[in-house]
Amino acid sequence: MQKSQNLFFIALLPPLEIQDYANQIKQHFALHYASRHAQKSPPHITLQPPFEWSDQNLPVLEVCLQEFASSQNPIPITLSGYGAFVPRVIYINVVRSPELLALQANLMTHLVNQLGIVDKVSQTRPFAPHMTVAFKDLTRQNFRAAWSEFEKRELYFEFTANNLTLLRHDGKQWNVKAEFPFVIGDR
Repeated sequence: MQKSQNLFFIALLPPLEIQDYANQIKQHFALHYASRHAQKSPPHITLQPPFEWSDQNLPVLEVCLQEFASSQNPIPITLSGYGAFVPRVIYINVVRSPELLALQANLMTHLVNQLGIVDKVSQTRPFAPHMTVAFKDLTRQNFRAAWSEFEKRELYFEFTANNLTLLRHDGKQWNVKAEFPFVIGDR
């Protein structure tokens, strides 16, 4: 019998009021630029891109993430303006703080060492933290129009990330599977 595999990824989710704001921006892209793909996941900052994992071994993954998170401090996150990966992605810019860069690098190392989870793309590109609001189904023409609207648009939020979030794909969209609190700062 073959083990059931699912897609998962690991991220930081902002507080609900920032998620609501980002979801409004995603809705704007759906209505004005025919780009709906970003609506298939909650607003997030990806730390570990999607990977396959068997349902049977899910407890092993969850214990590994709990162990990692329990040794982390909450970290400050700043969202400032918009950015783009030309010609198909527009995102809310996440400031590259030393704390965020260290968290992501340490998580990647932990996942490789403990579970053998490796993201080949991340090994060849630097971590570029962002919160996607339009991608994949954003045409080049609509990208140009949308980018001229969002390129200079102001946005600024600060929040503290208090946990890691494991998201699971159900075949149509991404859903929160589990959250793992950063407990060092809570003791």
